[in-house]
This record gives sequence, structure tokens and C-alpha cells, in this order.
Amino acid sequence: MTQGNRSGSALTAATFTGHTPSGTGDLSVETHGIAPVREDQRYGSPRRLFTVWFAPQVTLTGVFTGALAIALGLGFWLGMLAMLIGTVLGSLVVAYLSTWGPRTGTAQLPNSRMAFGGGVVLPGALQWLSSIAWDALVGLFGGEALAVLLGIPFWGAVLIVLGVQGVVGFFGYEMIHRIQAVLTVVLFVTFVVFAVKLVAGHEVITPATVHGPDLVGAFILEVTIGFSLAISWASYAADFSRYLPADSPRLQVFGYTFAGIVLAYIFVQGIGIAAGDVVSEQTAEGVRSVMGGGVIGALALLVIALASIGSGIMNDYSGSLALQTIGVRVRRPFSALVVTAIAFALILWLHAGDTASRFEHVLLLVSYWIPAFVAVVVIDWRFRARGRATVNPAEEHTDGSDAIAAVVAFVLAYGAAVPFMNTSLFTGPIAAAWHGADVAYFVNFLVAAVLYGGYRLLRGRPANLDK
Repeated sequence: MTQGNRSGSALTAATFTGHTPSGTGDLSVETHGIAPVREDQRYGSPRRLFTVWFAPQVTLTGVFTGALAIALGLGFWLGMLAMLIGTVLGSLVVAYLSTWGPRTGTAQLPNSRMAFGGGVVLPGALQWLSSIAWDALVGLFGGEALAVLLGIPFWGAVLIVLGVQGVVGFFGYEMIHRIQAVLTVVLFVTFVVFAVKLVAGHEVITPATVHGPDLVGAFILEVTIGFSLAISWASYAADFSRYLPADSPRLQVFGYTFAGIVLAYIFVQGIGIAAGDVVSEQTAEGVRSVMGGGVIGALALLVIALASIGSGIMNDYSGSLALQTIGVRVRRPFSALVVTAIAFALILWLHAGDTASRFEHVLLLVSYWIPAFVAVVVIDWRFRARGRATVNPAEEHTDGSDAIAAVVAFVLAYGAAVPFMNTSLFTGPIAAAWHGADVAYFVNFLVAAVLYGGYRLLRGRPANLDK
């Protein structure tokens, strides 16, 4: 039996198939996992991709991230420009990968089996662990907000937030799309009010406070920050488009995904840049204080909790698919609950030890793997899908040497990027010499592209030919 056949059986195992939604509005439990969705089970319009990608970005984390531009000394206009460049570059990647959903009927990590073969366990494990970690971080803030709002113990508030998340993740794909459509409206309106409160009586157009090489370094660092936030969704991209019909216009799939991410990030990070040092502390009490307390302050706390749910359900769902991708044969709804349950324990640990900030920095340090992952899967896809309207990953062959090359390029690219990193935990020698400029994400991508792309060009044979 060839490795290609083994990969196919891994995707089509009985545990990974199951009930699929029958159409828009069908909120029955989706038990279908990473197996390709048959073409007669596809439905929906690319338009719904806008809201499913807009709502998860509208969180206070985005606001605080935007405020970093002011803390770095860039001022308003340079901060906006750097954030926009990074966000657009990262969103282009996610939007392109989103177009694979209709063409394969498969989620992003299962699609990456075509490039990595059995080696998909490495990025799959990283993705699963990252999903839990991000779930915990956004759930931590949502739990704090709900605890302050309701006057209940923190653990009880977290149970409510994760309970709602868990239910949505259990029901799956269609429920997520419907919830995000509602949250897009609710979060947008509330954050507009929040923005008005933040910038009222505050100088919005602030000048740069750093100059020369330090200004260049800060600008590049802010570009990287914007890029890292957007591209962090790359390993989720096709998860939320895989039910779309195979003939869905690729430009529309790309455009709605791109617009949802970019407009949301410009909106929330722009608020942070405009607010500047007014947004100094990422706490629920701090937000209620800015909103002036009362009914508006209470509403802000409620929306913070809703925003954490909107972001968390994406982590739960993609985490459940990642767990199946690495070979754990558990039904998708229950694997989503596994992610939620582990996140609950992690949140309590983070809250008790006051280590959330350091934990987030560790997670950001680890997330430098994503551009190399993108480079490998895109190069494999370009060789594999050339001239083909659709690709069924369950029927694709992955040569063993190609899979090894993918893993080697993936690992070496991360190592090559280390000297260029600039984080609160570690600053590489090149980043330090370049006045804090962090180009590690771009180095990570380029090294993987050169190594794996060079290998595939020398090898020459299309990977989909099973010989």
C-alpha cells in the first residue's frame, strides 16, 4: 500500500465522516469531521465569509494591539500605515488559502496532508495546542468581564463563557456562521460607541516620538505585528469555506474573506492607535472605567464577553479538526469539547498565577512557525493543483521523500528566523542590531520557500502522480 493510499484512508476513516448540515439555517449537530465534504452536500454563498471572518477580529485585544503603535513612538499616521501594510499582507495569505475550501471540500490542516504526509503531525500538534492556548487567553478576558458584570466568582463566569462556546463548537459549522453574522452587527455597533468614548477629548493625531534608525525599526516591528495577527488565521482558512459549492467563484471567496479580516482589523486597531495611551491596561475594570460606568459600562463588559466567545468558537472548531488531523479518532463534536475543557483548566491556572502576559508572549514566540507552514503547503498546491478545478485530498498521493522535505524545510526555516525575532522574551542579535526591527516572519517564509521550493523544482515530478 502506498503512502498516498494511507493518507486517503486517514481522511476518510468512519470516525471522520458523519452528518453534515443540509443547508443554510440547518442548526443540527455537525458530526462530520476532516473527511472531504461531498459535492452534493455543499451549499451556501461566499458572502457569508465576510461575517465569519469579521466578528472574530473585533475584540479588545485588537484595540490594545493598535495602541502598541503609539507605545513604539510611531504616532498616528505612521502607526496606521504600518498596521495597514502588515494586515493586508497577512490577510492576502488567509484569503488565498480560503479559496481551497470549495476546491477540496476539506479544512486547512487536513489539506496540508498533501504536502506533509504523515509529517502533518508536527504542524497539526502545534495548531491544536495553539488553539487551546488562544482559547484560554480570550476566555480569560471574557471571564473577567462577565465576573465583574454579574458579580460572580471568576470560575463561574469562565464556565458560562466556555459553556456557550462549547455548545456552538459542538453544533459546528452552520451554527458558527449564524452566530458570527449576529455578532458582526452587535460588536460593530458597540465598538463604535466604545471608540467615541475612547477618543473623546483626546488628541487623536499624534506625531512620531522616535526618529532615525529607531523610527525605521519601530515601523518594521509594527508591520510585523499587524502581519502576525492576520496570518495567524492561515492554518484555519479553509475550515470555514469547505462547505461552499466547488464552483463558487474564487474571486468572491477570496474577496469576502480578505474584506472581513482587513476591515475588522483596521476598525479595532485604528481605535487603539487613535486612543493611544488612554488604552493602557487590558482589564475589564479598565474598560468599564473608560466607558464611564453605568449602563454603557455594563454593556461594554457584556460585549467583551460576547467578543471572546466569537473568537473562541473559531479556536474550538479548528482545534477539533486539528486533533483529528494528527490521527486521534474522536468524533468532531466531542473533540471540540476537549479543546474547551482543557482551555477551562488553563484559564484557571493563568488567572491564579497572574502569568497571562508571559504566557501570551510564549505563544507569540511559538507562532513564528505559521509562515513556513504556508510556504510549504502553497508550493505543494501549485505543483499539485495546476490545471485542475478541484482536488480531492483523500485521493492524492504524497511521496515519502516529499513529506520529509516538507518537515525539514519547516523546521530549518524556524531556526533561521530566530536571530531576526524581537519579543519580550527573546531578542535576536540581528533584530537588536536593526533597532528592534522584527522580520522573522518574512525570513521564516522565505527560507521555507527557497528550501522546499528548490527541492520540488529539482525533483520536478508532480506530487499527484502515484507511481
